[in-house]
Amino acid sequence: MATFYESISDEIQTFIEKQHVFFVATAPLSAEGHVNLSPKGLDSFRVLSPNRVAYLDFVGSGNETSAHLLENGRITFMFCAFDGAPRILRLFGQGRVVLPSAPEWAEMSPLFPQYLNARQIIAADITLVQTSCGYGVPLMDFVQERDTMQRWSDAKGADGLAAYQREKNAQSLDGLPTPLGIALGADE
Repeated sequence: MATFYESISDEIQTFIEKQHVFFVATAPLSAEGHVNLSPKGLDSFRVLSPNRVAYLDFVGSGNETSAHLLENGRITFMFCAFDGAPRILRLFGQGRVVLPSAPEWAEMSPLFPQYLNARQIIAADITLVQTSCGYGVPLMDFVQERDTMQRWSDAKGADGLAAYQREKNAQSLDGLPTPLGIALGADE
């Protein structure tokens, strides 16, 4: 049974902080566009206030979330209990991208572990919080974080990561611009 809240309580924040993985969903306005759903981890999510959250986003093969937020701002986060009592938590809101060149980056980036491949911070104002049973979510044991992304980033280096972003992160799968693409002048 779903229960709805207007904000993130201390108990819900504690639940969020215990999770090793979360999921981010966004979509373009176009009915022909692709809905994006991405798993995230690496201690990259923060509750900033009862109605504000952020996560550190890394260089990757796409940049769908960023493009969708630029277009319409809609975002949903989902957390699942893979151990302990069953629970699914969704945070619905309006998100935006904070690039390293933005003044807000200096304030927000110290909240996260430092990674060479930090691409942007996704910040969101939460308008609705939902919990539900999670009875169908399996019990699983956390073993450890993967080091694959860190090794990949280190091998590419700062210049290689910048080139990769210009090639892979300037627009979405559906051709929507991203804030990074705009900053790089890719829309010209």
